[in-house]
Amino acid sequence: MTATPGFGNNLVYLSVLIQRRFTQLCAEHDLTNAQAHLLCLVKDRPHGMSELGPLLGLAKPGLSGLVDRTERRGLVQRCSAEHDRRACTVSSTPLGKEIGDALYADVAARLPGIVDQLSPADRRLLEELVAAVIGATASDPCRADGDPAP
Repeated sequence: MTATPGFGNNLVYLSVLIQRRFTQLCAEHDLTNAQAHLLCLVKDRPHGMSELGPLLGLAKPGLSGLVDRTERRGLVQRCSAEHDRRACTVSSTPLGKEIGDALYADVAARLPGIVDQLSPADRRLLEELVAAVIGATASDPCRADGDPAP
């Protein structure tokens, strides 16, 4: 099946709408988008730096800088692994968990507002289609259980 003309552009525009709303929500919690993604990943369990790079789409220097900035704000902490001092994990601090949970709740409650103009039936259909796309690509890095998708 061939997509209708303009569908790709409409998907881009939808992603822009979503990113704008997400950026607003992050700003309300005094977070950058990157800090919010990091907190989302580590709010419920620590992750190794080697895991976080691919999940966040960052190379080692960019990831180190993000963790440094977020650590200075008291939102995450690094811990060296006992078996290998070169390896470290990143976990949220109590403040980081509190802010991450609050952001997560706001995203769940307020981000869907971008489709308020849809009928209830269309909204349910969109929810099902989005879930199907995410399920098919296994790319939901912030599942409710805190574990990255397989």
